[in-house]
Parts: sequence; C-alpha cells; structure tokens
Amino acid sequence: MNQTQRHEKIVGLIKQHGFMSIDDLVSACDVTPQTIRRDLNQLAENGVVSRYHGGAGLNRSWENTPYQERKTQNSEVKEKIAEAVAAMIPDGASLFINIGTTTEMIATKLLNHKNLHVVTNNIHVATILSAKEDFSVIIAAGEVRYRDGGIIGEATCDFISQFRMDYGIIGISGISADGALLDFDFREVKVSQAILEHTQHVILAADYSKFERRAMVEQGHISQVDCLVCDKTPPPAISDIIEENNIKGIIIGNPLNMDGSSGSSAQSVKDTSQNIEKNINIPICLWDERLSTVGAFNLSSQLDINVSKREKKIDENAAAFILQGAIDFLNN
Repeated sequence: MNQTQRHEKIVGLIKQHGFMSIDDLVSACDVTPQTIRRDLNQLAENGVVSRYHGGAGLNRSWENTPYQERKTQNSEVKEKIAEAVAAMIPDGASLFINIGTTTEMIATKLLNHKNLHVVTNNIHVATILSAKEDFSVIIAAGEVRYRDGGIIGEATCDFISQFRMDYGIIGISGISADGALLDFDFREVKVSQAILEHTQHVILAADYSKFERRAMVEQGHISQVDCLVCDKTPPPAISDIIEENNIKGIIIGNPLNMDGSSGSSAQSVKDTSQNIEKNINIPICLWDERLSTVGAFNLSSQLDINVSKREKKIDENAAAFILQGAIDFLNN
C-alpha cells in the first residue's frame, strides 16, 4: 500500500467512524505509529482531517481553518493551479475574483497581463492587482471580515449584481461527493452566488484536498462551473458530473511568433496546458492566435463599429475570434 492509497484508507475510516486512534490506524494499515503520525499530520495540514491527541477526526463543518494556516497549506500546488488559471485569461478581460488564498495566488500570477478589469470582494486581491497602472480594480462595498480581509453582506451582493463580467474566478472550501460547492459563511456564499449569476465563464480553482471536505453552507453545484482547475484528476463521482455536463475540452490561444516559431510565451503556454490536461484529464487545444487581433479589428470594421469602440473591445473580440476558429476547425 503506497502513501496515496494509505491516505485514502485513513480518510475513509475517519469518515466512517468519526474518529480513529493512532493504534487503530496502525492495525488497519499495517504500518508503524510513526508513519501514521506523519500521515495524519500531512492530512491535517492539507485540511482533510482534524488532528487530536492520540488520533484524528472529521473537520468541523461550521468552522474554517484559520487564514494564516490556509495561506501556507498546499502553497506549491496552489501556485501551479494559479499559473494554469492565469494562462486562460486574455489581456483586456473583465473578471470577478472572490475570497480565498488560492484566488490571492491567482492575482499574483495575473500581474503580467495587460488592461484587466477586476471586481473583487477580497482586500488582498485588490491590493495585489492595484500595483498595475493599466489595471482597473474595483473593490466591492460591504462589511470587511477581520480574519481574512473578505468583504461580505447584502451590500456586497447588491454591488456585485451591477456587473456582468467575462470571467468569474472562484475558490471554494469544499466539494461534496455529489458535486455541491460548500463553504462556511452564508454571507460569503451569497456573494459567490451573485458572482456565478453575473459571469459568462466560471473558473473554479480548487486543490484536491477540497474534495469531500465538509462545510455546512451550500453555494451551488459543480455543474455551474465552466472549468475546474485542480492539481489531480477529480474523484470518480466528480469526474462523472463533469462528463454528464458535456465539458469536452479547453481552447487556449497559442502566442507563436509571426514566423511560426515558438518563443518564451508560447513555451510557457504549452507547459501550462500540458499541466492542465494532465491534472483534469480534459483535452487542451492550442490554437494559433497570430493575426487574431487583426481579424477581430477587421470584423468590427465590417460590422460598422466605430474606431474607439473597436479599440476598447479588441482583446475581447480577439479571444472570441480564436475560440470561433477552433470550434469551426473541430466541427469540420
């Protein structure tokens, strides 16, 4: 039994019994007490179980892990997820970003983008992104939650509902076996629900520890998500839901040089797409984005859109141009 199999067995026993002692787990897994202690400490650090004297039990569904602890949990995994999400966002896009340590990591990876328009209820995200002069960053009204800088409440929901954004980047505290998206604070959940309702494309960023993690407030369902970015293939039940909702693949613009060669940007996109494809088991289509800006500008001209409006929408239209080209190719 390898470590991954042992962790799955430990978590399964804890879910079945509510609490398992170290001695019981030693007998069940046929390993030393030192190995079980290391396993439990790692699972507790990842937020999967709660560590107690002499063993481990289920996480409390009404209370999240403290913010400072969450910031350091799975930091390397969160960074990879953040890089993958950032690679999906085109320059000039508009996006919501909600509360969470993963979304804060994503904000840092967006700093190389240009002309983003961001609405957020996360003070830390606003602070990170406001460092870019060409970014438009709007922070939502509402009550500031002291423990993590999240902004919540009815005023926040009303504020979010005024916008309609290209992308909604959301984190989550837990995902149940039936695909329910779960969190701990009903006021935070209300804001995230408003984001889901006012976003064209929802991207859920969640590391594997969030699957089957308990939390008592239901935010929505994974079927409302357009793209799940995770560090491992989701559990079978979640994979079935993704398949049922007919998510066939992801299309990413490939920034080749004009002579067709691959520079550093194209290599970065290739590396990131391979990581996404490996982790979420959904095919990635890299589509040549050369001349997409020219194509989008010419299309706007044909539609008799004035020059100033063309320039404001050029990145958005170029992204649509890339997507349509890939879809036409795949359908023929």
